[in-house]
Amino acid sequence: MVRIWLLAAVLVLDAAFPLAARGEKPGAGEEHHDDATVKLSERQVDAGKFAVSEAQGGTLSKRITAPGSIVPSGDHIARVAVRLLGTVTELRKRLGDAVQAGEVVAVIESREVADAKSEYLAARLVFDLQQTLFNRSTSLFEGKVVSENDFLRARTTYEDARVKIEIARQKLFALSLTAEQIEALPQQPVETLRRQELRAPIAGRVAERRVELGSLVGREGQESELFVIVNLSVVWADLAVPPSELASIHEGQQITIAAGTGSEPSPATIMFVSPLLDKDTRAARVVASIDNAALKWRPGSFITAEIPTDETPAAIVVPKTALQSIKGDPVVFVRTAEGFEARKVSLGRQDARLVEVIAGLAAGERIATTGTFTLKADLGKAEVKHEH
Repeated sequence: MVRIWLLAAVLVLDAAFPLAARGEKPGAGEEHHDDATVKLSERQVDAGKFAVSEAQGGTLSKRITAPGSIVPSGDHIARVAVRLLGTVTELRKRLGDAVQAGEVVAVIESREVADAKSEYLAARLVFDLQQTLFNRSTSLFEGKVVSENDFLRARTTYEDARVKIEIARQKLFALSLTAEQIEALPQQPVETLRRQELRAPIAGRVAERRVELGSLVGREGQESELFVIVNLSVVWADLAVPPSELASIHEGQQITIAAGTGSEPSPATIMFVSPLLDKDTRAARVVASIDNAALKWRPGSFITAEIPTDETPAAIVVPKTALQSIKGDPVVFVRTAEGFEARKVSLGRQDARLVEVIAGLAAGERIATTGTFTLKADLGKAEVKHEH
């Protein structure tokens, strides 16, 4: 009985690690044992949610882990503010509304803007008149009809009018009027001169609205910002990195960020490494830019960043989740037509997530990367049945 039991154990070991897994190929007349295969139908594989991917080359690296949070990009946040005393008469956008760059979001009425527009219109009338008189005086002077003193007097008056209209224009620019709006002032009704439209400087969404209809704005003690507009197509990851790791970090470096264990990571690019350390935490501030076109990341979210360093290429790498140990030997589960075959492999270097495979697995072979513990358990059950 002891000899029979030993023979059965040897057969089970050969089945768990077939010749192909040991780098040998079955002979022409040899039978290939499938005891190391977990037989599953396509439906069972789908129901088991086994992630399957091709074995391929990759890069092993040391990784620095740093905590942080998502903040709005400083290049994609804007405030709609007023520079004069006025009263809010229209609010065309509500909290959360989408806006386009240059779109009118509010209207205020102000005596200050009415005075500035009136000053410009009056200066424009004087300028037009003095320009006409100067042109006439130039023609008469060239025809020796008027004296040089009369010509110089006309030119001085014209230059004075030109300076005054330019000063009036600059006042309107300071009140946020555009060149097109200024040119259109002579065609506007007089009763609209006290109105000023406030426009969105960037495209995005209204993140804050700080005033209500009838609010007085623009002076000390009153609100000057009406809206805060944020464009979240790009956000920043604000990270805290220990000073001992700063030598391995540089601007332009590619990193990944994730919201927690199991979440899908996103790529990011380091854009700023602070030369200063926080006086309380003694950590350096590192900022990375994240493409957020899908609006996956929201400001305020806590994240963890992985910063790779000392990168080394490898011919074949597999995630650590793809590996299991059977009888003390590392194995991967190779996808076959019948299910998954436990394949013994030889391992090389590794990092926090990946392991190099130096023998037993070829590039392009499909392996299970998750759910491998379940496959190992199923294989163990099959071996017990085989022994009995």
